[in-house]
Amino acid sequence: MVSTTKIKSVDFYRKIPRDLTEASLSGAGLSIVAALAMLFLFGMELSSYLAINTSTSVIVDKSSDGDFLDIDFNISFPALSCEFASVDVSDVFGTHRLNITKTIRKVPIDPHLRATAAEFHSSSGVHLINHGDEDHGDNSTYADIPLTGAAFEKFTHHFQVLVVNFYAPWCYWSNRLKPSWEKASQITRERYNPGTDDRVLLGSVDCTEEPTLCKSNHIQGYPSIRIFRRGSDLREDHGNHEHESYYGDRDTDSLVKMVEELPKPIKKEDHKLALDGKSDNAASTIKKAPVSGGCRIEGYVRAKKVPGELVISAHSGAHSFDASQMNMSHIVTHLSFGTMVSERLWTDMKRLLPYLGQSHDRLNGKSFINQRKFDVNVTIEHYLQIVKTEVTSRRSGKEHSLIEEYEYTAHSSVAHSYRYPEAKFHFELSPMQVLISENPKSFSHFITNVCAIIGGVFTVAGILDSIFQNTVRMVKKIELGKNI
Repeated sequence: MVSTTKIKSVDFYRKIPRDLTEASLSGAGLSIVAALAMLFLFGMELSSYLAINTSTSVIVDKSSDGDFLDIDFNISFPALSCEFASVDVSDVFGTHRLNITKTIRKVPIDPHLRATAAEFHSSSGVHLINHGDEDHGDNSTYADIPLTGAAFEKFTHHFQVLVVNFYAPWCYWSNRLKPSWEKASQITRERYNPGTDDRVLLGSVDCTEEPTLCKSNHIQGYPSIRIFRRGSDLREDHGNHEHESYYGDRDTDSLVKMVEELPKPIKKEDHKLALDGKSDNAASTIKKAPVSGGCRIEGYVRAKKVPGELVISAHSGAHSFDASQMNMSHIVTHLSFGTMVSERLWTDMKRLLPYLGQSHDRLNGKSFINQRKFDVNVTIEHYLQIVKTEVTSRRSGKEHSLIEEYEYTAHSSVAHSYRYPEAKFHFELSPMQVLISENPKSFSHFITNVCAIIGGVFTVAGILDSIFQNTVRMVKKIELGKNI
């Protein structure tokens, strides 16, 4: 059995009896300085241990989010009606998605970007409008009642229902509607004599002759059939009269049938549904007309991770547009790529912000206004080059992805369009990605450094105390005249 004496022989820290030690004022002062130095160095080491050390590298994109990319946006167009606003996506593979509505919201706005109505619901599906087989003779004027600004105001107050065709003589669709409209107008006048019956009247407005009247009713596509009801001309905050728009077939029978339904007494609830575009009856082709000429388009679309473009423009399969009057000015409230990072996540990860490029929303808050300095028929184009940035952290020997975002650069320009003006967002993804890696220090490394600080300061302080004591003794010997 090993004796306690042999065990004591390996003691590295042999004790000196307290009676054989002597305390000094200089030693006490040096001890205080050494303790403060230990605390200071410990704090520095702790700060270094808690700090994020990162390394940045550029590697081939190894995205784990599939072959598709979400494009999230909120863009306001002060001069584009929600009635015709269309969102299209295409790419170099030849994929074309036209008039996307499922993930898009359209809200009418005024020139000050304030919402003037609830969400505008576009017609679902593709509806081929029937124009009938009436003779499309080349007549110079409409046979029904032409309306001017003064006559329009007079008739809207006189007749219970005024159905107006806003048209342009040069428009193909207006000319196709012309014979059916003339015949329907004649039949209506025969059934409802305007001289003795004030229930309903059909009229027409030539927008080339009455541009102010058409603009005040936010007519952007031709022909546009509007329904004005006396007693339903309530004004809202935007100051415009509420009225309805007809989107059904344009043959004579359909027009006459639509007109026949209008003078019938309708319930307040049914009229409200019709104004909101939610009626399920025969008047489902009648919806609330835009009460302002602008539109805020928000939502997201999904595109392949190849070069492509997001296009916002006016589109209709049964209307024509005057390119010289179109203005695609817009204000980008938000535009980003990939999964949106929530505000809460950004708050939780403020420590990562200095290492990200802060270019995930470069166009946010920017305005692109065409003030007619570039003539007419102007398309505003944006060229976006996108690169993925990923932040990873290594914990317990494994690498974890903390955040993934797509940052982009943007360059904008204007160009003359051959057809109709558009707002185009060309995007191209880089095959490379920026990888930012967190390199945390190990706890063992932290403990080792703390021990080194304590031992090093203690040792250095002991050496300094020894040097000081020996120096004092030498000075005293010299003063006493003793030989060394």
